[in-house]
Amino acid sequence: SIKSHFTIILFDFFTLPLMAKDIPKNSKKRSMLWKGETSPIVPVTVLTGFLGAGKTTLMNHILNDQTHGMKFAVIENEFGDIGIDENILSENVDEEVIEVMNGCICCTVRGDLVEALKKLYKRVESFNGIIIETTGLADPAPVIQTFFVDETLAEMYKLDSVITVVDAKYINTRLDEVKPEGVENEAVEQVVFADKLILNKTDLAKDDDELKAIEARLRSINPQAPILRCEQSKISPSELLNIGAFDLKRVLEFEPEFLDEDAEHQHDERVNSVSSKVEGEVNIIMMERWIQRLIMEDGANLYRYKGIIAVKGKDEKFVFQGVGMMFSGNFQGNWKKNETRESKFVFIGKNLDTKFLKEGFEACRVTDSLRFAVGTVVEANVGQWKKGKVIQQWDDGNAYRVELNDNKKTNVWAPVDIDAYVRAFNV
Repeated sequence: SIKSHFTIILFDFFTLPLMAKDIPKNSKKRSMLWKGETSPIVPVTVLTGFLGAGKTTLMNHILNDQTHGMKFAVIENEFGDIGIDENILSENVDEEVIEVMNGCICCTVRGDLVEALKKLYKRVESFNGIIIETTGLADPAPVIQTFFVDETLAEMYKLDSVITVVDAKYINTRLDEVKPEGVENEAVEQVVFADKLILNKTDLAKDDDELKAIEARLRSINPQAPILRCEQSKISPSELLNIGAFDLKRVLEFEPEFLDEDAEHQHDERVNSVSSKVEGEVNIIMMERWIQRLIMEDGANLYRYKGIIAVKGKDEKFVFQGVGMMFSGNFQGNWKKNETRESKFVFIGKNLDTKFLKEGFEACRVTDSLRFAVGTVVEANVGQWKKGKVIQQWDDGNAYRVELNDNKKTNVWAPVDIDAYVRAFNV
């Protein structure tokens, strides 16, 4: 079974106790943020969109913006047992970030969301807005439903809007994906429930005609939501915050049973996440070579991957992320003085090989020696196992360069030192 837990990330803000307690219905705390209100109703923005659409980048823009004058509590949901997004969110903001992890916020850890919201309200004098960023695999419907079926939450919060970020390069692929019987297409649900659609990565579209076709398709699914185009998730917060866009009546018109808590909700069981965390530093060239090999061979099944890497000789963190065949990384933010230099990654996709991915990542750690010396006879995986000889180590960032024992003396490269790529030759 999947277990959920919280990771509390503090940005010089306040500490949230882990033990859930009952919240008084009529809190007497006052706040300058609320101009004397004793029991304010806090606006909530739900930020959703499929994996890799640009939600966390948009979140960073909002948190770093100085024009909206709001102070937020942020609830992050990650589909896996190792958190990445709290390290990607800006270190320059003074906000509270809570991670609801190891499950999807719309089902497995939905109860944890409720408890998080109730506990946060005890600190309502310290913030005047909440942003919930769902995992890219979440159906927003159960998250929205939470604010209407729980009477206590309804006295504390109001759902201001559902903002859905869509990726101009991949949205058609996601909408077209055929799911097993009884399983909903999350990308479709995210568009359906949007109060506003952010068409991101427009620079990756072929031309304006392609963008217009995407917009037409989105309108066929949700004709009422305005569509805003952008690159790198750059949208003015005034378009997203305190816009009063959510309309329960609209939702009930297309889904009359929306408030039925017993409605079935299934995810595609072929989709899984793989994560790993290792102390120590990583050979960044080797890791990039390995990921390039992965996306070349299995990019279609890699929905999303991201990580934080400790690189030998660098004070900055290397942050990498990718969607399908598109991979990017750069140095951003420094390791703190007493912070453990550890590297971690998360891969989310269809039918992922957990053992292979974990071993591959761990093999990218900096090491003084490889298993096979130059001149060693080995077997190389070139689709089938072929006999060859190691002729070089660390060739252009690859662990091995191997010369095959064929007429052409073909050269092949193993990106990392694991048996999946090169193994001992057994006579």
